[in-house]
Amino acid sequence: MTARTYIIAEAGVNHNGSLQTARKLVRVAAEASADAVKFQTFKAKNLAGRTAPKAPYQTQTTDSGESQYDMLRKLEINEAAHAALIVYCRKKGIEFLSTPFDLESLDLLVRRFDLPRIKIASGEITNAPLLLQAAQSGKPVILSTGMSTLDEIETALGILAFGYTQESGRPALKDFQRAYGSEGGQTALKEKVVLLHCTTEYPARCEEANLLAMDTMRRAFGLPVGFSDHTPGIAISIAAVARGAVIIEKHFTLDRNLPGPDHRASLEPNELKLLISSIREVEWAFGSSRKAPSVSEMRNRDVVRKSLVAARDIQKGETLTETNLAVKRPGTGVSPLHYWDRLGGKAGRDYHQDEMIE
Repeated sequence: MTARTYIIAEAGVNHNGSLQTARKLVRVAAEASADAVKFQTFKAKNLAGRTAPKAPYQTQTTDSGESQYDMLRKLEINEAAHAALIVYCRKKGIEFLSTPFDLESLDLLVRRFDLPRIKIASGEITNAPLLLQAAQSGKPVILSTGMSTLDEIETALGILAFGYTQESGRPALKDFQRAYGSEGGQTALKEKVVLLHCTTEYPARCEEANLLAMDTMRRAFGLPVGFSDHTPGIAISIAAVARGAVIIEKHFTLDRNLPGPDHRASLEPNELKLLISSIREVEWAFGSSRKAPSVSEMRNRDVVRKSLVAARDIQKGETLTETNLAVKRPGTGVSPLHYWDRLGGKAGRDYHQDEMIE
C-alpha cells in the first residue's frame, strides 16, 4: 500500500460566524474520518479594505450590495471560539487546522495555539511578510498555488527558505533567491513544505482542474504536491490521489443551500464521507509495483486457463493433428504453450473427447 493521503476537510467560513455550526462541522469531519478539519483565521480589518469588491462567485452567493469587508466581518471567529474548537477537535480525535490571512492571525495560531502546521491560501502567495513570518515560526507549511505561475511559486519558496534558515534581517528579493538556491534552504523546504495545486474558482470547472500541473510542480521543485479541490463532486479529488497527491483539501458544508460565499462549492456530509472512503479504497488499490498473481487470482487461474485436450476420441498410436487436438478449460493439464510441440506426435494411449492430453 502507498503512503496514506492526508485529507483536510475544509470548513473554511461555512460556519457563517456561528460557533455552534462550527462545532457541527468538526463533528461531521470527524465522523467522515478526515485527518484534519480546517477553518480560516482573520480579522476583516486586516484582510480587506472597506471598499474592496467581492469576487464574482461571492456576489452570486451573498448580498451583492454588501462589500467584501462587511461580508468578512460577519464570518470572523474570535480567539475564544478558536480555543473551544481546538478542544472539541481533540475530543473528536481530529486535527484542527486554520489558514491565517494576516500577521495578527498567524501569530494567534502559532504562538497562542501552537498549531502543528500552517496552511497558506493561494491569495497569500505574494504576501511576503506573511510567508516570512510563517517560516520564521519554524512550522511546516502547506502552500496553495492557485492563480500562480512557476516563477511566482519559486519566489514564494525563496521567502520560505529564507525564513527557515535566517533568524533576522531585512531581506530583499536577491536574499530570497539566494536562500532558495542554497543547500540549507532546499533542505528546509523538503523537510517542511508541501505544495497544493489549486484552481481558484468556486466551483471550478472540471476542465480547468489541470491535474497534470501537479507533475510539473513536482519535477520543478522536488517537493511533495497535493490538490486543493474546488470542482463539484468527488471524482477530481480521487483522480488527483491516483496521480500522486499527498494531500487532498476539499470544502464541505452542512447544507449547500445555506447562505454564504462557499457553500455551493462544498460537499455535503454524506458526500464528504463518500470522498474519504473512496480515497482509502484507491490507496488500497495501488498495491505495489510488483506484477505477479494475487492470492485470489491463484484460486481462479486453473479454472480460467486452458489445457491441451482431445478434440474427439483418439486411438493409441494415432498422430496428433490440428483436427484431433484442442485447447479447452480447465488449465490443470498440459499448457497450450506446448501445442505445436505435440502436433505430429503419437498418442500414447486412447483418449476420449475432452480428455486432457498427457
